[in-house]
Amino acid sequence: MQAIRLQQTIEKDSEIHLSDLPVFQGQEVEVIVLISPLPEPKKTFTARQLLNSGLIGIWEDRTDIKDSLTYARQLREQSQAKRYDLFG
Repeated sequence: MQAIRLQQTIEKDSEIHLSDLPVFQGQEVEVIVLISPLPEPKKTFTARQLLNSGLIGIWEDRTDIKDSLTYARQLREQSQAKRYDLFG
């Protein structure tokens, strides 16, 4: 049995359109639909929500962090280096 892989984004709920396939009248086919999960919506915060979230000032009482900007930059660099190690 030959396999043909088609990927498309659904434009209208519950509808898939297939056309121009190399199949002929009387030929039997089997269609298997694999559905990918919907992407998680990205959570965004308003400025007020961010201020009320507890994230602002989270490092305020840490005695081991002298410069929060430098510390945040180091965390970003470490994160990027780890990603590079995984995919680089």
